Amino acid sequence: MTTVYLKPHKEESLLRFHPWVFSGAIRSIQLEADYPYPQPQEGEVVQVLDSNGKILGVGHYQIGSIAVRILAFGVGELPADFWQERIRAAYKVREALGLITLIPDTQYPIPNTQYPINNTYRLVHGEGDFLPGLIVDVYADTAVIQAHSIGMHQHRQEIAEAIVHNIPQIDKVYYKSDDTLPHKAPIQGERVGYLIGAEKADFNGDFWAKENGLDFRIDWLRGQKTGFFIDQRDNRSLLEQYAQGKEVLNMFCYTGGFSVYALRGGAKLVHSVDVSQKAIDLVRSNVAHNFGENVPHEAFAEEAFEFMAKNQNKYDLIVLDPPAFAKHRDAVKNALRGYQRLNAKGIQAIRPGGILFTFSCSQAIDKDMFRLAVFSAAAQVGRKVRILHQLHQPADHPINIYHPEGEYLKGLVLQVE
Repeated sequence: MTTVYLKPHKEESLLRFHPWVFSGAIRSIQLEADYPYPQPQEGEVVQVLDSNGKILGVGHYQIGSIAVRILAFGVGELPADFWQERIRAAYKVREALGLITLIPDTQYPIPNTQYPINNTYRLVHGEGDFLPGLIVDVYADTAVIQAHSIGMHQHRQEIAEAIVHNIPQIDKVYYKSDDTLPHKAPIQGERVGYLIGAEKADFNGDFWAKENGLDFRIDWLRGQKTGFFIDQRDNRSLLEQYAQGKEVLNMFCYTGGFSVYALRGGAKLVHSVDVSQKAIDLVRSNVAHNFGENVPHEAFAEEAFEFMAKNQNKYDLIVLDPPAFAKHRDAVKNALRGYQRLNAKGIQAIRPGGILFTFSCSQAIDKDMFRLAVFSAAAQVGRKVRILHQLHQPADHPINIYHPEGEYLKGLVLQVE
C-alpha cells in the first residue's frame, strides 16, 4: 500500500479526527517496490503516517489541496467489513430519528396493512457519516448515490451492495455522479446508471415518494442534485405552522416543497416562482397530486428580482431559498453582496408584520457572514426586523463535530414590521 508521511506536527488535526490531509502537510510519499506508476493514483486507498512513522489512518488519495480524505483512523488498512459497517451505522441513525415511518392505512381493503408517512431521507451525508465524498439519498425503494471523489466512485458497487444488504426496503440503487466528480481526474466506468435493480426499474419520470405524508415527484435522472432537496424538510414543516390564512410567495421554488407545505398549512394564497419552466411544471404537478386542481396556487416562470419588484406589499409570508451564491472561497465577497441585495428586495416586498424565511446553502458562507448580510439588508431598507428562528440542516444531514465545514445550510425566520 502507498504510504503518505506527514511533516512534523502536521498530524495534530488528524489526532483531533479532522478527516482531511492537506497537500502542504505531506513530507513524502512512499510507493511499493513494484508500483506501476510514478505517483499515487487518484482515488487510491493510502495509509497516512506521522513524521515518526506512527499510523494515523487510511483514506482516499486525490490530487489537489485536499490530498487525502480519511476513511478510518488509527488503522493501516480498511477493515474487510468497512462499507457494510458504515452503511449499517448510518441506517441505524435514521431509524432512531424516526425518519422511516409507517402508519396503518384504514382505507385499504387489506387489514393491518401499513403505508409510509415518510420514506424520503438522506442515508449518508459525507463527513457527517464518516464517509467523506459520499452522498446517498433514499426515495422509497430506491437509493441514489452521488460520489464527490474518485475514491468513492471506485467503490460505488461495494457501497450499493452494502445498501441493499442492510436496508430491507431498498432493492434499486441508482448512481448519479455526472456533475459531482472532479472534472480533470481520469475516470473509469459510467458516471450515471443503475448499479443494482435495473431490471426492476420502471422509471418514466412518474416516481413518487413521501415526505411527512405529502407526495413529491422525484426525478433523479434529470432533476437537480439527487432529484429533491431533502435538507429543507424540517424547515418546510416549520413554515407549515405559520401558513394559516396567509398569502405566501415561494421564490426559487424548484419542486415546490415549501408551497405544498404552505397549502397543507391552510395558506390563503400561494405563489411559486422559479426562472426554470421545468421547475414550474414540476411544482404544479406536486400541488395537483396532493390537493387537486381547485387550490389557491399559481406558479410563474420569472426572474426573482423582477417578480418581487412588481409585487410589492402583497405577501404575508415570503420564502427566499436561492441556489448557492458561492461554491468556493473566491466567490464569497460577491455572494455576500448577492444575499444582501436579495434579502433587501424580500424585506421591501413583504407586508408589515410579515414573516420572511431566508436561506443560504453556500458552504463557503458561514452563519455569521449570512446573518451580517441579512442585517445589512434590513438596515438598507430601514424596516424593523426581529429574528424568530435560526435554522439549519436536519439531523439526517449530520455535522461531524471535528469537521465544522459540514455545516452548509443556514436560515433565518424574520418578522418584519
